[in-house]
Amino acid sequence: MQTAQRIIKSYRRRRAIVCVLAGIVALMVTLAFRFISERNLNQQRVALFTHHAVATLDRLMLPLISSRKALAPLVGVACSDVHLQLRKQAASLQTVRAIGLIENGILYCSSIFGNRNVPIHQLQPALPASQPLLVLSTDQSLLKDRPVLIMWYPTTPDGQSGVIEAVNIELLSSLMLEPQAPLITGVILSVAGRHLVHGKSVLTDLPLLADEKRYQRASQNFPFTVSVSGPGSTRLALRHLPSQLPLALMMGLLTGFIAWFATANRMSFSREINLGLAGREFALFCQPLVHAQSLQCVGVEILLRWHNPRQGWISPEVFIPIAEDQHLIARLTRYVLIETKRQLHLFPADAHFHIGVNVAPSHIRHGELLKDLHRLWFTGRPVQQLTIELTERDALLDVDPRMMRELHRYGVKIAIDDFGTGNSSLSWLEKLHPDILKIDKSYTAAIGTDAVNSTVTDMIIALGQRLNIELVAEGVETQQQAQHLRQQGVQTLQGFLFAVPMPIEDFPDWLAGNTAPPARQNDQVAPLIPG
Repeated sequence: MQTAQRIIKSYRRRRAIVCVLAGIVALMVTLAFRFISERNLNQQRVALFTHHAVATLDRLMLPLISSRKALAPLVGVACSDVHLQLRKQAASLQTVRAIGLIENGILYCSSIFGNRNVPIHQLQPALPASQPLLVLSTDQSLLKDRPVLIMWYPTTPDGQSGVIEAVNIELLSSLMLEPQAPLITGVILSVAGRHLVHGKSVLTDLPLLADEKRYQRASQNFPFTVSVSGPGSTRLALRHLPSQLPLALMMGLLTGFIAWFATANRMSFSREINLGLAGREFALFCQPLVHAQSLQCVGVEILLRWHNPRQGWISPEVFIPIAEDQHLIARLTRYVLIETKRQLHLFPADAHFHIGVNVAPSHIRHGELLKDLHRLWFTGRPVQQLTIELTERDALLDVDPRMMRELHRYGVKIAIDDFGTGNSSLSWLEKLHPDILKIDKSYTAAIGTDAVNSTVTDMIIALGQRLNIELVAEGVETQQQAQHLRQQGVQTLQGFLFAVPMPIEDFPDWLAGNTAPPARQNDQVAPLIPG
């Protein structure tokens, strides 16, 4: 059996866990989103950088192809006749450092030096060649050992004659291939197995990577590749992830707060009550009331029991106060009225047979109970006497006496349940004019003892008799108690001495003289759930 504090604490703990988990998930999702976003952005930046470098170099070198038509006819012509034209062509191309004409493997004319007589293979060992070539090398004539990119166009089938154009690649690399730390720490231009590292000379082997990643893009127009190296998009994004933690924490806290408010109804005991009503998890029990003299059953008190498949048996002492706090007590009362009316055939069809239903005073306000009785009870024209048992949990002073008069007008009897334990007052006894006072079991248990409650019990009995109010003693468990109450003039007795609360469908067997069945839990004999 669970207490109200335990079950509410359990729900709050579960709700808090859900909110914390929601906040953690939001934090992790935010970090993951920021990580993926930054990683993708880094990848895009690397791709854009290499694309821009290749496209720019392509755009600067494409005019060199167009210049072939103008330069090829000059091969073999005397240098004095074409020198000026070579200089004009070199100046128009802008990126070209020098243009040279080669005949039979001899560089005989240069746009810078004019007449020359140097075997081309001494300057560039890869030349002459029978196929057009793009050569990354070092300058051996103008700027010694400085990087140079040479384009070779043969003009004869044997490749011994042709045109070379030396591109000022060092200047271009400083403009287009400059690293962008921390994403890009190194940029390399690779041509035919030779590599120009930004800020360094031409190398024959690619530099080894020190825990870095390399990304390459090749030109679609020329045989060169641009490579970039750096820590990698993923590693860089992870390195910057701590800077996203404040945002992620804010998102986690915000999500946690939203989850807390969103789960106020979905993860609360009031929701469990609503689910229980919808799933018909509540069962009706009843406890007989017997005449003090004849010991004949004169009525029953309808009790509500709840076997929650998620929590097990839940005591009325747990769910009734919570239902009152959450304004769900009226729904429970309507459920009891509906189920009781549906099973009225289980009770004697006698106008003197009392059927007591517990009602909270809050349900009576504004005529709500009267409307429910018209809709749910009186339509069935029940023969039995309906008794509304008001509990003293709420202040009965708030009950409108006019509603009491209306209930009396429709033949409903009013009983004050657990009399003496709540906000008892002679003034509201006069205002409400109850028909029945039910003496609380704590006073019944004091009978035969020297406790103060024993004297109070006799005072309550005397008060009821003086006001001509019928008395019902609850919690009668011994013959001594029953004898004393009988002698004091109490009309009706209720307690374990006569019957324990039983499922309503078992009442006919008990009434026929069978032994009252014990309270059941999971189809096994179990301690009684408090009424």
